[in-house]
Amino acid sequence: MALNHEAIYKAYPNAVRVSDSLGAFDADGNQIVLDQSLVDAAAAELAAEAAATQYQRDRQPEYPSLADLADALYWSNQGDNTKLDEYYAACAAVKAKYPKPEVN
Repeated sequence: MALNHEAIYKAYPNAVRVSDSLGAFDADGNQIVLDQSLVDAAAAELAAEAAATQYQRDRQPEYPSLADLADALYWSNQGDNTKLDEYYAACAAVKAKYPKPEVN
């Protein structure tokens, strides 16, 4: 049975090593007795944190590049804001496609 390492580290901050076959251990090598309900609660919290920031991971590959921004800033400095306006519009479209969830 595979252990949820990430949840164990969250539930037990003193854990420095987790092994699927041996369990969890502290810095002194002492085995930590795991309470599955604490691990499950930590796993749920991690899942909620990941879900709350999924929009960031969804947006990232669709944003225009920083090279595009540099080019737009150059032309803006030359008096032509067309590319900068296009860059901002592209960013706004990505933000609209992947909205930030409302915080309760």
